[in-house]
Amino acid sequence: MSANPPSIDTTTASVAVRVLCAFAAKAGDLDLRFTPSPSAQDGIAGHATVTARRAAGYQREVPLSARFGELRVQGRADGFDPAVPRLEEIKTHRGDAARIPDNHRELHWAQARVYGWMLCEQHALERIELALVYFNIDTGQETVLPVWHSAVELKAFFETLCARYAGWARAELAHRAARDEALRALGFPFEGFRPGQRELAAAVYRCHGAGRHLLAQAPTGIGKTMATLFAALRAAPAQGTHKLFYLTAKTPGRQLALHALQRMKAQPLRVLELVARDKACEHPDKACHGESCPLARGFYDRLPAAREAAAQAGWLDKAALREIALRHEVCPYYLGQDLLRWSDVVVGDFNHFFDLSAHAWSLTVGDGLRVGLLVDEAHNLIERARLMYSAELRPAAFQAVRKGAPAALKKTMDRLQRPWSALARLQTQDHTVLPELPGAFIEALQHHSAALSDHLALEPEGSGAAGLQDWLFEVQRFLRVAEVFADHSLVDLTPPPRAAGRARQPVLNIRNLDPGPLLQPRWQAAHSATLFSATLSPMAYVGDLLGLPQDTARLTVPSPFDASQLQVRVTPNLSTRYADRAASLDQLVEVMADQYAQRPGNYLAFFSSFDYLQQALQRLQATHPALPAWAQSRGMGEPEREAFVARFTEDSQGIGFAVLGGAFGEGIDLPGQRLIGAFIATLGLPQLNPVTEQLRARLQARFGQGYDYAYLFPGLQKVVQAAGRVIRGPDDQGVVVLMDERFGRPEVRRWLPAWWGL
Repeated sequence: MSANPPSIDTTTASVAVRVLCAFAAKAGDLDLRFTPSPSAQDGIAGHATVTARRAAGYQREVPLSARFGELRVQGRADGFDPAVPRLEEIKTHRGDAARIPDNHRELHWAQARVYGWMLCEQHALERIELALVYFNIDTGQETVLPVWHSAVELKAFFETLCARYAGWARAELAHRAARDEALRALGFPFEGFRPGQRELAAAVYRCHGAGRHLLAQAPTGIGKTMATLFAALRAAPAQGTHKLFYLTAKTPGRQLALHALQRMKAQPLRVLELVARDKACEHPDKACHGESCPLARGFYDRLPAAREAAAQAGWLDKAALREIALRHEVCPYYLGQDLLRWSDVVVGDFNHFFDLSAHAWSLTVGDGLRVGLLVDEAHNLIERARLMYSAELRPAAFQAVRKGAPAALKKTMDRLQRPWSALARLQTQDHTVLPELPGAFIEALQHHSAALSDHLALEPEGSGAAGLQDWLFEVQRFLRVAEVFADHSLVDLTPPPRAAGRARQPVLNIRNLDPGPLLQPRWQAAHSATLFSATLSPMAYVGDLLGLPQDTARLTVPSPFDASQLQVRVTPNLSTRYADRAASLDQLVEVMADQYAQRPGNYLAFFSSFDYLQQALQRLQATHPALPAWAQSRGMGEPEREAFVARFTEDSQGIGFAVLGGAFGEGIDLPGQRLIGAFIATLGLPQLNPVTEQLRARLQARFGQGYDYAYLFPGLQKVVQAAGRVIRGPDDQGVVVLMDERFGRPEVRRWLPAWWGL
C-alpha cells in the first residue's frame, strides 16, 4: 500500500510540472482527432530507446524543483546533456509527428521551458538548448525540434505560469484546511446507528486510519453505504487522504452514495459523480474536436472559468456538472475529467479505477495521491475485472471495414488477413486453446493499428471514418490486453457467429481467468480500501481472486434479522439440472402455486436462463391461468425494467419471473408487502462449457479449489443476493423456497447464511 506523504500540506503548495502546465498552458480546442497514442509500456520503452542512443555523460530522469513564492514546482526532466547544455523533452507517438495538433505541441514546449528554467537556475546557466524529441515507436525514428532560450526568457515564462496557478493553489490549500476541519467535526446524520452499522463503521475507521484494506460482509438493510462513507471521511484528515473514491457496479449504487453524501452535509466537501462518456455527451452526432463540436471549440480557453465555477459549487452530480458546463459552453464529460483532480469524493463505476485505461488510477499513481477506496457490491468486481482484462477480435467486424477500406490500408489488412486465416488451421474444435499469443498475428495487428491510426489522423472525416475508428478502438483494446497477457489468462479460438456467414477466420479471444495479479498494483496504490457486500462468502475466495494483500482485515457483521422473519425451505426430490427440467417442470410449478395459494402476495421467481424461465412461465399460465405473472425479457431497456419493478406494489399480487444474476437479482429494494417471497429454481452454477472448464482447471492449479471457485461460490453468491430481496427491514416477514434438492447437501448448505436457520 502507498506510503507516499500527501503532496500538498497546509502551508506550502507543491505542484508537478505536468500538472502546472496542464492547468496554466493549455489553450484552444479540445481535439481528439490525433488517435495514434502509444500505451504506457510503449512510452517507457520509447524513452529508454531514445536515451540509450545518447552519448556518455547524458543524464536521464533528472529530478528538479524550483520555487515561486509559496509554490514549489517539481518534476523529472527526461534527459539532459550538460556538455551542450541541452534539455530534451521526449514524447512517444505513432503516425506522422507533423500532424500533432498545435495545442498539444505547445503543451509539450511549456513543459520543456519549465524544466529548462529549473536547469538554468540549478546550474547557473545563462542559456540552454531545449529540444522536443518525438519518437515514433513503430519506426524508431526521432523528430527533433531544437530551440535555444536564454535563462531570462525561461524565468519569465515560468513565473507567468506560476502566477496563473498560484491563486488556485492558495484557494486549494484553504479548501483542504476547511474540508479537513469539517470532517473532523462530522457527525453521524441520524439519531443512532442501525444494528450492525456501528460495528461496520468502526472497522472502516480503524482500517482507513491504519492504512489497511478491509473485506466487510454485512447484510442488506443495515446502511452499508452510509457507514462506510461516514467512517472513511472521518478518518481522512488524520491520514492526509487527498481523495476518496466510491466505486460501484451499477447506477443505483451511485445514487445511494450521492444520497448519503447529501445527507451528511459535509460542506465544503467537493463531490463529483463520474458517468460514462456516451451518457455525458451533448452532441453524440459530432466528433470530439473544435471543427465539429461547439463544446470542444475553445474548450481550454473557457475551462478556467468553468473549473472555478464548479469548484465553488462543490456539489457536482451529473445534473449539476452539466448545468455548469453548458453555462460555460464546455463539454460536460471533459470538464468532469478535469475536476477529477480537484474533487474530494469521486463517485463512479468500478472501471474508473480498475480498468486498463482508468483515469482515476493513472491520476493516483501519476500525482502520488493518498487515496481511499470504497468498493460497493464488491462481489461483482471479480467478474467485472475479468471483463476489463479480456478482449476479442471478430472476423465479421474486420471484413466489414476491409470491404470499404481505402487503398492506403489494403496492404496492412492483407498482412493481417494471412496470419488470421492461418489460425483457422489450428482450430481443431469449437473451442481451441492456444499455448501462447500468436506472435505473427500480434505483429501484423500492431502494424495494422499503426497504419489505421495514421490514416485516421490524416483523414478523420474521410469515407467510412466512423467504422474505421470503431474498429481501431477494438484493435487497440486487444493490443492493450495482449500487453499484460500472462498465466492469469488464456488465448483461444472460437467459431464466428452463424450470422457472420462463411468467415474463414476464427474469433480470437484473450480471456482473463484470475484478475488478482492485475488488480494487485491497484490495491498497492491505495492507502486503504474497504470492499463491502452482503455476499463475500467465503472471504478466502474473494481475496484470492481479487489479489488482495495477505494482511487484509476481514469482518462479518451478524444479520439484524432472524429466522423467525424469513422461512427458508428446500424442496426435496426436485432437480433443476438441465437433464431433469422437463420432468420436474410440473412439480416446480405446483410448488410455486401452492405457496401462492397459502399466502397470496408478491413473489419473485428466479431461473438460470431465459429459456428455462419461459418454460416455467408457460406451464404456470397453462395450469393456473388466474395467477398473475409477468416476466423479464432479453435486452430490457431502462423503461421496461422500471415497469417490471413498478408491478410490485403494496396492494398488488403475483409472481415476477426473472433470471438469476440479472437486473432483478440485486440492487432493487421492495420492502414490506411489495415483496413477500422468492422462488429460486437454480443453484446459479455457471454454464458447463469449455471456457468454464478451462477456468476450473486453471483455478484448481492456482488455488486448489477449482470447482468451488469456478462454479459453486459464484452461483451461491447470486442465490444469496436474490434471496436478500425479500427481507429489507426489521418488520418484514417472508419466505424463500430453494427449489433444488442440492440445496439440502451439507457442502452447499454450509455456504448459505447461518441466520436462515437451515
